[in-house]
Amino acid sequence: MTESFLTTLLPQLASGAAHTHALGFAYEGLEGDRVRMRVPYRHDLVGDPETGVLAGGLVTTLLDHAGGLAVWVALDAFRPIATLDLRVDYMRAAQPGRDLLAEARCYRLTRNLAFVRAWAFEDDPADPVAAAQSAYMVSAEGDSRTGANLKPRRAKDPA
Repeated sequence: MTESFLTTLLPQLASGAAHTHALGFAYEGLEGDRVRMRVPYRHDLVGDPETGVLAGGLVTTLLDHAGGLAVWVALDAFRPIATLDLRVDYMRAAQPGRDLLAEARCYRLTRNLAFVRAWAFEDDPADPVAAAQSAYMVSAEGDSRTGANLKPRRAKDPA
């Protein structure tokens, strides 16, 4: 894996999109092929004000985004991807007032598909808040959606 991809592009991909920036996602690092991200606890991310527990949608978004980063690590490059399937199993509520971490690993990569496992936790990955299994579509090389190597589409005639 190229050093510039890890040190420059991967952290930008973790928090550079408008929604990930707004949610406070931060790249924590890479250990082997496992990507780690963090979302700091904030009161505006709470799903239940009475308990202070983070919103379930935040957990799902964190797991999905960490999964995408794991795909890019497995590809050793940025290529467009899209989530095809995402299953999240919630095991317990996140602890109020605590940052949430996520780790993800792409365990199978084919020409067009990537398969990922991810988990969210506070301190110990062995005590997860939630775990995810997901599949991502991987665009063919050269298909950067910037127009390179793409054939123009013809508009359909109105019926």
